[in-house]
Amino acid sequence: MTTDHDEPVDSKLTRSKRRWAEEGKFLTGRIARPEAERLPPGQHLVKNWPVLDLGQQPEIRLENWRLDIRGLIDSPVTLSWKSFLALDQSESRSDIHCVTTWSRYDNDWRGVFVRDLLDAAPPTPEATHVMLTSYDGYTTNLPLADFASEDAILATHWQGEPITTEHGGPMRLVVPHLYFWKSAKWLNRIEFIDADKAGFWERNGYHMRGDPWREERYSDD
Repeated sequence: MTTDHDEPVDSKLTRSKRRWAEEGKFLTGRIARPEAERLPPGQHLVKNWPVLDLGQQPEIRLENWRLDIRGLIDSPVTLSWKSFLALDQSESRSDIHCVTTWSRYDNDWRGVFVRDLLDAAPPTPEATHVMLTSYDGYTTNLPLADFASEDAILATHWQGEPITTEHGGPMRLVVPHLYFWKSAKWLNRIEFIDADKAGFWERNGYHMRGDPWREERYSDD
C-alpha cells in the first residue's frame, strides 16, 4: 500500500513508460476530441454493433488459444490464455468507426493495453510496423506507433461481457483512432517488422493506414 507521499514502486514497466515519455515514443496525437469533432466525416451513428467478417467465424477453445509474438523481438513469445490473463488487465471506453460508414460511441472494453503487452514483449529498435494475423487467416498492417497508442487494447470483454465469437472473441484488437478493419478479430499472431507491408484489405484497395478523420478509406485517398 502507498500513501500520498510514497513513490511508486520502480519496475521494468515504470522505467519503460518513463523512457517512452521522455522519447515521445508512440505518440500519435490527441486521444480525446471535442464533441464537435467526435464523429469523423462521412460517418453515421448506430446503436448496435454490426458484424463484418470474411465469411467464417473460427471457434477457438480457450485451452487451445495462443498468441504468438514474432519478428523483430529478442526472444519469440507465445502466450496461452492463462498467461495472457496474467498480464495487467485494464478497462477503457472509446468510440469505434467502420470504413463502411457506421460509428458507435461509448464502447467499454476490458483486456490488456497494447503498451503493457509491449513492455512484457518489447520489439527491437529496428521495428517500425506490425503485421497482425488472425485465426481465420485475416491480416492487417499497422505502424508500431498506432499499434502502441494510448487507447489500443487487446480486448476480451465489451460492455461488461466476454466478446462473442462473431465480434472477434475470445480476444480481438481495438485501435479506436483508426478505421475498424485495422482492429483485427481473433488475433493470434503479432509480427514486428522493419517496413510497412500490406495486409488483406490493403492488398485489395484499402488505405495503408486508415485515419477516419482524414477519410483514408481507399488506396487513392
